[in-house]
This record gives sequence, structure tokens and C-alpha cells, in this order.
Amino acid sequence: MSSQPSVIQVFVYGTLKPGESNYKNYCQGKTIAEIRAYTIGELYHLAPGYPAITKGNSKVEGYLLSFADETILQSLDILEGYSRYRAEKLNEYNRQQIAVYSLSDESLGTAWGYFMTKAKITALGGKLLNVTSWNSLNF
Repeated sequence: MSSQPSVIQVFVYGTLKPGESNYKNYCQGKTIAEIRAYTIGELYHLAPGYPAITKGNSKVEGYLLSFADETILQSLDILEGYSRYRAEKLNEYNRQQIAVYSLSDESLGTAWGYFMTKAKITALGGKLLNVTSWNSLNF
């Protein structure tokens, strides 16, 4: 009796998306699927130059990345400043299960996503964006 390896799904919306600055070091060559998708939240631009999402009611576009290696979460947690052993307010981002949808509004199930608290967004000079995608920004 053999056990099937678990597939780890992570929704990414900023620097971990294909073609963005952290994709090559953390995701390239490790994904088994990459699907354009969205989740529900609010997208912010932070003063240090990267995005964050928090709970909300807007579509936030990104990618649903699938990985065969469960250890991917360890490296992503380090990048995102998350530890399950710290209080939520002490993490940079907090990893949680979120609903993810295809761009044609079909449910893709749940995936891990990295959200930031509103207090942390405020502390980092976050500005609410009126766009659904980080790619829509012009700097």
C-alpha cells in the first residue's frame, strides 16, 4: 500500500508570482502547476515596495501554485516572516487557508495564503489599491 504525496497549494499575489523578484529563488522548478486565479481580500501597496492583502471584499488576482514538496512552506514562511509559534501581531504575514477561484469564477478549493494584519499594513505605510492585480501598477 503506497501513500500518495500531498500537493501543497499556495496562492501568491506579489513577489512570488511567475516573473516577479522572488519567484526564481523560491518557486521556479518546484511547481507542478501554476494557474491564474483570485481570492477575496483587499490589496495594499506598502512603503517598502511590495504588496500585502488583508481581509476584505474585493477580488485580488494572482496565481495558485501547486508544489509536490511539503517543505516549500518552510522556505515561504521564512520569506514572509511567519511563524506559527509567534503571536499574529508579531508576524510580518500570517499564513492561513483561503478560498481561491479561477478567473472564470469557478472554485479551485482552498490554498495557503499570506495575509497581513491591518495594524501591520498601517505601520508599513500601506495604501489601499483600487486594482485587482499587482501587475496593474505603474511605478
